[in-house]
Amino acid sequence: MLPYDAVLLDVDGTLLDSAPGILYTLREVFHTMGTDITGVDLMRYVGPPLRKTFAEYYTSEAEIERATNLYRDSYAVTGCHMCKPYPGAAEMLRRLRAAGLTLCTATSKPTRVVTPILEEQGLAPLLDLIAGASMDQSRDTKAQVIQYVLDQPLLRGKRALMVGDRNDDMRGAAACGLDAAAVLYGYGSKEELAPFSPKLYAASCKQLADLLVGESV
Repeated sequence: MLPYDAVLLDVDGTLLDSAPGILYTLREVFHTMGTDITGVDLMRYVGPPLRKTFAEYYTSEAEIERATNLYRDSYAVTGCHMCKPYPGAAEMLRRLRAAGLTLCTATSKPTRVVTPILEEQGLAPLLDLIAGASMDQSRDTKAQVIQYVLDQPLLRGKRALMVGDRNDDMRGAAACGLDAAAVLYGYGSKEELAPFSPKLYAASCKQLADLLVGESV
């Protein structure tokens, strides 16, 4: 078994295939804002913080906040229901907990947004802590989210590993002094993740569990 006591898990692209709802909502917001996204690959915005995405299109903070609020209002009605756990995600969490690992989310989704989604998808009871961004900008980057999780009493004195599928996850882990593991079944690619030298790659939830509990793969 690898030398960790806790695992911090990204949600979009790591636990949940949430791209359909995110893409639907992004298209709706850009249409409402009158922004032409013809030819834009919106998949690159699945995972990173919303304000970071909208800052590529809008220069004023007021516009960025308007787009962010439009997204959240729409996503709460439709997009949040257009996701599903990756194959084997629930069994992976069960195995990691059975191995004695503390399991927490560290997601760019706000905590109050992601909690009901994980409850709806049946994953919430398998996690020790559900944590994400704040609704305002006080905890908005992946590094800030990870540090928030690490500061919780539940993680005190524990050796943690960050697991995610995008470069934001890898950067956030590095900024907080954590090792990172990269999953290849999500929305990132090995080319995107390799520069950060993750401790391991996993092509499925089962393989991730196998690697973390030290079983043959």
